[in-house]
Amino acid sequence: MTHPSDAPARSTAAPVSAPRTDERPSSHWTAWGQWLALVTMTIDHLVRYVLPNGWDLSWAGSSIGRIAFPLFAAMVAWHGLFNTRNPLRYARRVMVIGIAAQVPYMMMPRASDAFVLNVCFTLASGLALGALVRLGWQHYLRQTLNFGWLLLGTAGLVTVWYLLGFWVEYGHNGLLLIPLFMFAMHALSETRDALISRLWAGLAAFPLLWIAGQMNASDMAKSFTVATCLVVLLLAAGASQRIPPVFKAMPRKMWLAWYPAHFAVIALWVVISGRWAM
Repeated sequence: MTHPSDAPARSTAAPVSAPRTDERPSSHWTAWGQWLALVTMTIDHLVRYVLPNGWDLSWAGSSIGRIAFPLFAAMVAWHGLFNTRNPLRYARRVMVIGIAAQVPYMMMPRASDAFVLNVCFTLASGLALGALVRLGWQHYLRQTLNFGWLLLGTAGLVTVWYLLGFWVEYGHNGLLLIPLFMFAMHALSETRDALISRLWAGLAAFPLLWIAGQMNASDMAKSFTVATCLVVLLLAAGASQRIPPVFKAMPRKMWLAWYPAHFAVIALWVVISGRWAM
């Protein structure tokens, strides 16, 4: 990070340009987050679909397993906000992974026979909603979109959110997580020393933490979900600059293929073990 010079200014020299205050925060933490997200997700799915119920490892799904989704949502929101020029194209790439994983995902044993789209659809849709809200607000501030059209667009997005929430994994709350992450991350990354700025950043984080607390039934699961979100918010507030590069970057092909591939392997085991009921 750059810092203002402590040297006195010289009248004969050209004025030194002020340091940039809109630099993107460091994204080193997301490389660590990829490993943690895949490990915690895989543990959750192994406990839920593969390991015998008699082992009584439900605590792992209610603790370690509750880290995965908010962490995935945080990384998608972070990249959509800071690291891509086209969040909607990014959302489409996430959707492609979801399409590849949907058939083996549907083969997982479930308490309900209701059709549900896997979590990649939740992440992609949440990113699209967040990106469209941000785009509309930017156009409104630039006066290239009047208030009437802004309200109409907002009503349309709320309708899409409401209808889609019945069909995706983690439902309505899951769809809100990425837009709220983007809102809070932006506010925290722009925080200045002024009291009003700090209060605004704190208020921006509250809706995310509240929604995160509504996503699970048990107190343990709520605690791990909220704690994961809180850690990411601290990173957005400036702690990301202290995270070192990951010791081993995850191969891109592994990152893209793991979700559908691990479900395909689990689905094969489910069929072989006779746990799949058509």
